[in-house]
Amino acid sequence: MSGRLSLALAAGATVATLLFCTAPAAAQPVTPPAHYANVQLADPAKEASAKALMETLRCLVCQGQSIADSDADMAADMRALVRERIARGETPASVRDWLVSRYGDYVTYDPPLSGLTWPLWLAPIALLAIGVWIVRSSFRRRTR
Repeated sequence: MSGRLSLALAAGATVATLLFCTAPAAAQPVTPPAHYANVQLADPAKEASAKALMETLRCLVCQGQSIADSDADMAADMRALVRERIARGETPASVRDWLVSRYGDYVTYDPPLSGLTWPLWLAPIALLAIGVWIVRSSFRRRTR
């Protein structure tokens, strides 16, 4: 009886492993990207304006790339939103403000100074001060 039980457990574990491994394939999006995700605007001036704005916005998935450079689906959707709004005649500043209100300050590469972002602005200064202090203390030890 224990042989059948262990065989059933092994079969169950195999089925569970196969389901676990195939789950990411089922999670892939089946909808095509938005129209303006990879298509430029007909007006070169508006496209240049949209492209300049897209280069200043951070991909929320990649986080190290702008939405202009990212291949992520989220970045494609954001590119489409930017191009659609620019095509309707909105200014890049208003599109940027809309994206910040929707996704937060993190969507920009230069978040404004606020109570939440002051560590981002002060951290480089603090790290530089710590580095200067370490260098000065190491030189003082050598001169003694």
